[in-house]
Amino acid sequence: MLTGAHLSDWDLPYGVVANAEHLVAELAANAATHGRLPGRDFLLDLRTTEGDSALRIEVTDTRGDRLPSLHAQPPSSDSESGRGLLLVEALADRWGVTPGPVPRKTVWAELDLVPESSGRPR
Repeated sequence: MLTGAHLSDWDLPYGVVANAEHLVAELAANAATHGRLPGRDFLLDLRTTEGDSALRIEVTDTRGDRLPSLHAQPPSSDSESGRGLLLVEALADRWGVTPGPVPRKTVWAELDLVPESSGRPR
């Protein structure tokens, strides 16, 4: 909700804001669940890339030793978790992991603001 309010102030297209809200929620939940050490938190950074061509979402945590798989596999049908990175993969135009500096890692996702074919904001 805070992400949506913040990004709406930037006059980004609704679809980008809606997808960004889902991506922030998922990446933050993953950082809190899998990337947290006692006494440490995670850092969220939202910004547009050079030329305002994409919205970049970065979540940095202190578990650089636990990298997510860039090729998410579907969990079993009766599993109660394990679908988050599939959601990230489906919503983001690009996503990945940047290791370091030790002991950190940053999981990032980008949403295009200008489609390559039309040159107009979506």
